[in-house]
Amino acid sequence: LVAQWKQSREHSEDIHHKLMQAYPEVPDWWYGALFIFMSIIAVITCEIWDYKLPWWGVLLAIAMSAFFALPVGLIQAVTNQQPGLNIITEYVIGYMLPGHAIANVTFKTLGYISMAQALTFTGDLKLGHYMKIPPRAMFWAQLMGTFIAGLTNLLTANWLLASQKGICEDNKQFGCPSANTFYSASVIWGVIAPDRMFGPTSIYNAVNYFFILGFLLPIPFYYLKKFWPNSALEFIHIPVLLAATGMMPPAQAYHYTNWLAVGFLFQFFARRYHPDWHLRYTYILSAAFDSGTAFMVLFSFLIFTLRDVDMPYWWGNPEDSMCPLESAPYIPLAPPPAA
Repeated sequence: LVAQWKQSREHSEDIHHKLMQAYPEVPDWWYGALFIFMSIIAVITCEIWDYKLPWWGVLLAIAMSAFFALPVGLIQAVTNQQPGLNIITEYVIGYMLPGHAIANVTFKTLGYISMAQALTFTGDLKLGHYMKIPPRAMFWAQLMGTFIAGLTNLLTANWLLASQKGICEDNKQFGCPSANTFYSASVIWGVIAPDRMFGPTSIYNAVNYFFILGFLLPIPFYYLKKFWPNSALEFIHIPVLLAATGMMPPAQAYHYTNWLAVGFLFQFFARRYHPDWHLRYTYILSAAFDSGTAFMVLFSFLIFTLRDVDMPYWWGNPEDSMCPLESAPYIPLAPPPAA
């Protein structure tokens, strides 16, 4: 952190910064006023709607997101991986307010998503910097986009909850894996609370040692790289390795195998043996995959889900289950011994 900070202060101006000096910068008080105003709105919202999260909990969540924004942002800038604060925030508020699920998820949202959105906003500003978009135009575009997106998400969620039967339960089209993960976390960290779930008397108490392991694990590799520079150790980055598991759940094992195959194909094979093609087309193809997936999800919803039509059966979507163990009989648990 210190080295990156010094480098950012001492590094000579690049051509992008020189060209952007033609536009007026966003005044700091714009950001400060927006920060204070939205913090007040968050406190008022939690008090009026009785989320069981007191005002000091809201301020603590905001302080945690602000504190971790710089180190997590540095990791993301170097590795394109963003370690989440969801576990840390759930852990903290779970000890402070045990038994309150709504307060737990609200604190997590304020403490984790605030930081994630701040880093997304920073990345968009960087993109606008390279595209030579005036900073003030970027500020207002982001502000209006956030308002429109939030309102659209709220209206869409309410519409789906009212129109889709069994949503997030037995609805085939809307299984809601992310929402179920969010709900499970609220039960584990909010209702049960970390003291009962991972406390000294719990069978899961040993899980706490992984916090210490995650803190200590990068240290030996740091010194090993000092002793053996320009070796294969340069490719070992512990935050990246550990952050990769952050998508599980709701991601499953086959997601990781697909990601590994695609990543190996483009970032190793194409980059090493076809560098010109990789330099010219890889990121364009990545954007095409993202856009194509988004459009296909929308078309699938309009064609199949909205009309309550099942997806056609074919080789990639067989009628029978592809998991033979799914129909295996369950072995009932033995009854407890008589007292």
